[in-house]
Amino acid sequence: MRWNLRMKAAERGIWKSTEMRRQLAAAGLEISAGKMSALWTGAPTSIRLDDLDVICAVLDCDSAELLICEPDKVAARRPTQAAEASAGPSVTPHLGRNRTLPPA
Repeated sequence: MRWNLRMKAAERGIWKSTEMRRQLAAAGLEISAGKMSALWTGAPTSIRLDDLDVICAVLDCDSAELLICEPDKVAARRPTQAAEASAGPSVTPHLGRNRTLPPA
């Protein structure tokens, strides 16, 4: 996912994180300067859905405009078939009483 907060804010004439923070506070979301900085400068690792609702209301957009899917990056993370084939045969664990004793 790509976090698109700054672009959506710019489309609404909001150029600074402090202005965004003021507008969020006016909408009922008090956010710390550190958290606002993290939201403004990079992609958050997590965000509360209630907070996302307020951000969307302030920017007059929906969550799909803030969180943009990047399927190419997902595809790049998948293991290739060649890597799966070179891993060799899979090992099946044997459960039950037919266990060997550890070396003495």
